[in-house]
Amino acid sequence: MKMNIKTIVGFLLLMITFYNCKSDKKKQEATAETEVEKVVPEDLKWSERMALSEIHRFPDPTLLDFRTKPGWSYTNGLVLQAMGRIQEKTPHEKLANYIYEYADRMVNQDGSIETYKISNYNLDMIKSGDVLFYLNQKKEEPRFKMAMDTLHQQLVDQPTVSEGGYWHKKRYPYQMWLDGVYMAEPFHAKYATQFMEGEDAKKTLDKIVLQFDLIEKYNRDPETGLYYHGWDESKEQRWANNETGLSQHFWSRGMGWYGMALVDIIELLPEDHPGREKIKGYLNRYAEAIVKYQDATGTWYQVLDLPEREGNYLEATGTCMFTYTLAKGVNKGYLPETFMENAKKGYEGILTEFISVEDNGVVNLNKCCGVAGLGGDPYRDGSFDYYVNEIIRSNDPKGTGPFMMASLEMGK
Repeated sequence: MKMNIKTIVGFLLLMITFYNCKSDKKKQEATAETEVEKVVPEDLKWSERMALSEIHRFPDPTLLDFRTKPGWSYTNGLVLQAMGRIQEKTPHEKLANYIYEYADRMVNQDGSIETYKISNYNLDMIKSGDVLFYLNQKKEEPRFKMAMDTLHQQLVDQPTVSEGGYWHKKRYPYQMWLDGVYMAEPFHAKYATQFMEGEDAKKTLDKIVLQFDLIEKYNRDPETGLYYHGWDESKEQRWANNETGLSQHFWSRGMGWYGMALVDIIELLPEDHPGREKIKGYLNRYAEAIVKYQDATGTWYQVLDLPEREGNYLEATGTCMFTYTLAKGVNKGYLPETFMENAKKGYEGILTEFISVEDNGVVNLNKCCGVAGLGGDPYRDGSFDYYVNEIIRSNDPKGTGPFMMASLEMGK
């Protein structure tokens, strides 16, 4: 059958129209699909965006910190405490359920805690007690109080150095690390003021302040005002100086833990406790020291005082902790207003140097030191090379938690 020109042209126009309609439909479907995939809305505050990103990354709260099996650990407590603070300001049902799920699954009806062993006397294991305290304030559950009693009992029996400072862990005898003060003392202060009375409460609060006193006495370097990561009273560890018992370097996150401990503990002590004013003094000295080592980017180096040394790098977790400490210190009136400029500079540095956002809205915190410690097996010698060669990864909870808290303090 022969077709005239008009018929051919008409057929071609029909085909083009059909193709365009089909193409438009595909574009609309693609656009709709993209909108569905926006798992984290970008119109929220950075604190909320990171919280929802963490839930997206780790749908199971017991597997935070890239775990393959559920575990009772300080990293869960750190992230969930940050989420609890966000929940207080901007309620999200998803956050509330996520926080509760962790405690619900890890604490049995008899108050026993899954994977936890009191006999290890590990200060890190106290941190998730903050989650129990938070939930118990919302709705009292006997099992949560019983679990908190166990954590308190660990601290009652915790081995100590000769002057009463807690060993970091039973397997790290005679050693005080900066990390340990943050892991244990905020929880213990809440426990003492909520569940203890009279002389027992006073003794516990005095012992809490003593931990800070001993860190100031032994770990602080009077020349720089910075703090060494660890102190070994026995001076037996290979990482310890033969004369002072101190480790070799000023590690960013180690000092970050201590700064957060300082700024958090003040409001938890009774107003008439002499430790409040003393620790405010420690915090002010601390703040004066760390701002001297703040980089032009607003961030801080992994090994704080050696920015020019090859291999050193700008590190996210310590930077988030310092920014939080300074911002909260000013917001609470513990630090002079001038330190807020350093906090603002630090926060802008975090957003510029470390934060990236995926197409689906998920927020990443990059350039995090994954882990660092002293001693152990394989042995960690605390050298410069050791600190700069530990794994660097994205979204380490030791950074995402403090980022959320820093964002809250900055109102972001």
